[in-house]
Amino acid sequence: MSSDPQNIIESGYDAMAEQYLAVFGEGVPDDPRIRFVGELAGRLPDGARVLELGCGAGVPATALLAQRFDVLGVDISAAQLALAAQRVPNAAFRKADMISLELPDASFDAVTAFYSFNHIPREQQQPLLVKIARWLRPGGLLLASFGQGGSADDVEPWLGVPMFFASHDPATNTRHLTEAGFTPIVDELVSRETGMGREAWQWVLARAVGEGEGVGR
Repeated sequence: MSSDPQNIIESGYDAMAEQYLAVFGEGVPDDPRIRFVGELAGRLPDGARVLELGCGAGVPATALLAQRFDVLGVDISAAQLALAAQRVPNAAFRKADMISLELPDASFDAVTAFYSFNHIPREQQQPLLVKIARWLRPGGLLLASFGQGGSADDVEPWLGVPMFFASHDPATNTRHLTEAGFTPIVDELVSRETGMGREAWQWVLARAVGEGEGVGR
């Protein structure tokens, strides 16, 4: 097995694409993605450009976003992207690693990252936030869920495949956001039963420096 996190994540999500869709796709009870997408959408005009990092199979988040916005979904897994393209034909998709992804500055009104930062090595999470701040127009919005266990970079079995995980504690996540140029609007710990055990995530909606100059409110 490869020791490279990106290879582990790509091969893992390719191998269990259908299973992940069945467990975490549409119809998840009390799915926080639904509520937080609503929090974001209420602050954006129709047609806003939205980048989704780690879009997976496209449901439910990409599909919800694409109802009103111009969405680009990015994922490292070709199998996940194939499922997403079938389910959300009105969005655009790109196969890429979030860490090495390069996009023009000030090209998006919002960036979302649902359950994807926990697959980024800890030392690369804050630099990625800095890149996201560059991709956003002044006053643009970031909606992201962060692992909050403070776990070291690790590989463990998950949905039948080896998977890479990493996270900081909530205070560190919030500090990284502030240092990258974000002002939190919502910063909330959400704990819920997933059917695979109880999980807690830090959900953050934050505005990039330049509030009042962008499209949001």
